[in-house]
Amino acid sequence: MIPNNNSRKMFLEIVKQLRQLIHDENIPVGGKLPSERELAERLQVGRSTVREALRSLELLGIIETRRGEGTFLSDFRKHQLVELLSTFILQDSRSKKDVHTTMHALEKEAIRTICLTEQLQKQSIWDAFIDKLQEEMFQEDIIREIIIISNNRLGLKIWFLLKQFAGEPYRSLMNVKEKEAWKMLLGNLKVGNEQQAISNYNEWKLLMNRGEIK
Repeated sequence: MIPNNNSRKMFLEIVKQLRQLIHDENIPVGGKLPSERELAERLQVGRSTVREALRSLELLGIIETRRGEGTFLSDFRKHQLVELLSTFILQDSRSKKDVHTTMHALEKEAIRTICLTEQLQKQSIWDAFIDKLQEEMFQEDIIREIIIISNNRLGLKIWFLLKQFAGEPYRSLMNVKEKEAWKMLLGNLKVGNEQQAISNYNEWKLLMNRGEIK
């Protein structure tokens, strides 16, 4: 049976309130949630509505129910959202390409943000990364820090999920040419040269993706 709009709104509202309750009561990973009956009373909804919301959260691995013990908050890093979406949504080549395109857009936006923010340009980590390029370095090490320093928390969470959808594309060590591109990119970040930094990024992507699906 397909739920009507009112049912969907009610479901989303329950999930929102559950999230707020977990936050307000500072329930830790592994912590126990109130019972269905208590949640229904506190949220002023029927137990069946609460039950459906809990089942959906359990399906995603956000909570877990232990028979005879209750419902507990799971480690969100272990939830099954990636596997579910990969199974039901990300099967065609167009969807997979969209994942890569969205990742690249987030990465470029992080570079632009840093180039346009003087305080971020002056971070000492850029010199540290330039020095570290003389050693072995994984592709993810540097692009992840770029997004973190851009201070877009939502963008970072989306990027981590997309990276999983894409099959962890940044697991390789950088080769010499990649390091040269990043050395120039970092230098342009430090002086806020947005256009050239984006050009360096595009050069790196071409080097990294050579022979792979772009």
